[in-house]
Amino acid sequence: MMRPAAAGRAHLLAILLGWVCASAALAQVANAASPAPGCHANPLNNRTLHLRGSFNGWAAADAQRFAWICNRFELVTRLAGEHRFKLGDEAWSADADFGAARGAEVVANPAAPSTATLALALRGADIARPFQGTYRFIMTPADTSSTATATTPAPPATLRISECPAGPPLGPITLYLRGTMNNWAALDGNAFQWRCDAYWLNVNFTGLHSFKIGDSAWARSTTFGAAPGGRSTPAIDHALGLQRMSDPGVAGDLGFIFGGEQTLKLQLVDGEPRLTIGPRSFDDGSAVAITDPVALSLRFDSRASAHRTPFGAVPAGTTVNFAVDAAPGVDRLTLVIERRELHGNQERLDYLPLARVPMTREAGGGTTGAAARAAAVVAGSATATTATAPDRWRASHAFGALGIYGHWFEAEIAGKTFVYQNNADSVPWTREKGSGGVGAVAEKPGLATSLRRWRISVHDPAFAPPAWGADAVYYYIFPDRFRNGDKRNDPQPGTRRYQNHDIEYHANWMDAPWKPRSGDGSDSVYNNDFFGGDLAGIIDKLGDIADLGANVIYMTPIFQAASNHKYDHADYHQIDASFGSNADFTRLTQAAAQHGIRVVIDASLNHVGSDSVYFDRFGNYAQTEKPSGSGVSQNLGAFSGGRIRPESPYAGWFSLDATQSETDKQYKGWVGVADLPELDKASPAWRDFAYRANDSVTRTWLQRGASGWRMDVAPWVPDDFWREWRAAVKHTQPEAITIAETWFDASKHLLGDMFDSTMNYIFRNSVLDYVLGGSAKALATNLELLRENYPPQAHSALMNLISGHDSARALHLLGYHGSSTSADEIARAKQRLKLAVFMQMVYPGAPAVYYGDEVGMTGGDDPYNRGPYPWADQGGKPDLALRAEFKRLIRLRKDHPVLRHGSLQAPLLADEHVLVLLRRQGPEWAVTALNNSAAERTVTVQLPPGAPAEFSDGLTRAISRSAGGRLTLTLPPLFGSALFGR
Repeated sequence: MMRPAAAGRAHLLAILLGWVCASAALAQVANAASPAPGCHANPLNNRTLHLRGSFNGWAAADAQRFAWICNRFELVTRLAGEHRFKLGDEAWSADADFGAARGAEVVANPAAPSTATLALALRGADIARPFQGTYRFIMTPADTSSTATATTPAPPATLRISECPAGPPLGPITLYLRGTMNNWAALDGNAFQWRCDAYWLNVNFTGLHSFKIGDSAWARSTTFGAAPGGRSTPAIDHALGLQRMSDPGVAGDLGFIFGGEQTLKLQLVDGEPRLTIGPRSFDDGSAVAITDPVALSLRFDSRASAHRTPFGAVPAGTTVNFAVDAAPGVDRLTLVIERRELHGNQERLDYLPLARVPMTREAGGGTTGAAARAAAVVAGSATATTATAPDRWRASHAFGALGIYGHWFEAEIAGKTFVYQNNADSVPWTREKGSGGVGAVAEKPGLATSLRRWRISVHDPAFAPPAWGADAVYYYIFPDRFRNGDKRNDPQPGTRRYQNHDIEYHANWMDAPWKPRSGDGSDSVYNNDFFGGDLAGIIDKLGDIADLGANVIYMTPIFQAASNHKYDHADYHQIDASFGSNADFTRLTQAAAQHGIRVVIDASLNHVGSDSVYFDRFGNYAQTEKPSGSGVSQNLGAFSGGRIRPESPYAGWFSLDATQSETDKQYKGWVGVADLPELDKASPAWRDFAYRANDSVTRTWLQRGASGWRMDVAPWVPDDFWREWRAAVKHTQPEAITIAETWFDASKHLLGDMFDSTMNYIFRNSVLDYVLGGSAKALATNLELLRENYPPQAHSALMNLISGHDSARALHLLGYHGSSTSADEIARAKQRLKLAVFMQMVYPGAPAVYYGDEVGMTGGDDPYNRGPYPWADQGGKPDLALRAEFKRLIRLRKDHPVLRHGSLQAPLLADEHVLVLLRRQGPEWAVTALNNSAAERTVTVQLPPGAPAEFSDGLTRAISRSAGGRLTLTLPPLFGSALFGR
């Protein structure tokens, strides 16, 4: 998703991350974080240096604070007028009070050159200079390492001032850091800012990441990567030459081992891109602190009934009421409504004006006193409230058409315009900042793209995912690695091909997956090693899956394909021979049904494999005459034998370009990956084949027993395609579920016209961060965003995973890194995993168990997250005690319908370690609490009116009683409690 490397698919890692596999490249990357020669520590230690002068009242202002970079201090700031200034720390310390040295030029002439270098001296004279624009100041300290003599003094400290260019060389285009650290998405939090003569970005990442720099649309002229044959790993504070994607040759991915807070600097020197990575050195002085007390009094909480009704996503045709509290003094307040346009993998994000609604003032009608303070506590805000009731401003808007809408407020106060907008929280994988709830005030920005909107999802009133979606517990299988039930269909080297290469086969089931050029003895080809898992193996283990408590199997693709992962589809109508036959699929669905298990299958309708009957780049498919005798081969691929075949019946499915001389450029590979020719989703012939025809791919497999579809890379496929596709699914099998692979906020896909559910990666990231020790407040923030943005019927059917084939396994992320991990570390990682699974079972949505997680499988990024299941009869050592805990927690969910169907309220408590949630269905109430501390925690929460006075723990059967509506919970370390009452 987002971009293929981040999805971890081996067929894409070969191209996007292959450089990390070579030992030489690894050594080169390891050196990337080493300081460049000539760098040394800041001579002021922890003190900051500032430009202090008549422009800031000689104060040590943050807007004029220097950053230490390698061996110098740098500052970029905007100044206007004639000013006098010096350089100093906050205390004008004797060793940090720099002025002009005796005899040095003091610039006072308005006609002075735009660049000047001055010798500095401690306690030197004021420096005078006219300014009109943005300037870079570079202060180089005195060279204390030099040997000074009476005749040859040591070089003094110097100050160089240079005027910045008028504007960015790329115009209004915004550049983003896009890579494995953000799933290759163009996120606002990773957007570069143009300052003076470079694009700057502060980051806080750790570990090895692959990336490029590009705009939101991956435009070739504004996407920068590694030059062919050159270095792909920047050295600290050394500029690395880059290449545009539009330049000759293929610009590769860059790689770097990040070490916390650092700054990226991209310069275009005579049009040539240069990237520097170093210690944090960029201070964004553009943010203006708001001091107006009336502006600071503005308050809107999108989750508070006093400020917005009804809550959350709404059916089309709903009128939503808004209210903003403010101290007296607001002259005008306007509700601004916009409609969001989001295309692809968040490459295009626009808000189109829809309505400006004047708000009506009610004097003294706002929340005051204890009520306001209580609202602030629930929202996690420390906003102070006054004893005087604020004004309340009201407005309403009727939302008609399905879609995602944005809203914010414009306030006019004492002749100045402010905006009250969504907060600046980052949401995992999501381009837009703002987690909903309490907002923030700011001066109105010059660009509308800088605004942060609250989002409102307007869905189809008739939207109804399958009723079984909320009751599902998915067992998530990568078929080649689950179980070999029929050795007769094992793929064999010499008889099976991978594109134009041979394949590899693991004779030992308990091998680790092979990774080219890693030193494991495998060949240099990715995705061509097989273990022999198949449908017969899944059928053999249906009893185990049912015993665990799972009632839905989700499998990654099983159709004919060259690779071990099968996302490079070769024939959508045939089960891959190494997995069995079409008859075996029917046998699987029938046998699964006898165990009460449904089967959901996977496919991409966005791309096929280059080694497919439809494309046939390698000429591997026999060409037979059509029955009509037309002379056109029925199996003639659109690029058969490595050249364009316009006579192919599939030619219209692809974007082919005969004017290109390079083979890889004669067709469009998905995000540039030649192994995956991208389909033209607007092609009527492709749509007929995919879902319109009675024997289409979509309809055929539903008719053969599938209970639904999980659709790969859903954001890359146009919305109108999905709308038609959904209609075909529901017409064929009304109770079939439709699941999108969408890593970011999937609101757009969950309005009732495309998908029923999504793979909930926001849940995954948030829960894993929490169980690793992150704040429960941060977990609550992201979960509340989902509760607010997703229709409740979709929220209850979300596929809540914590591991999968596109990311490192949960146990690996939680600290179990294989045989080198100590027993104590393994035990701690497994306890954290139990806490994560507990959260899966007590939260709305359908938990997904990735095969082997339940018996302690670990593994890092692809291919190691796709290891073989450790069956005991194959020499494995499954952790059966851990499996028993999974089974116990799944049973807890099944025994209490309130955990599957109950409403979810705002958290009763969210502090640094503890999260307490309230669920309710009819007469049954559930209080669920989690504790990520290594110590026992006791908390007390206030229950709402009508709550039971007595609760029973669903796991221990212990009884708890509330007093005056207050319930005290004692939570075990790194685990939780689920209490039920009526």
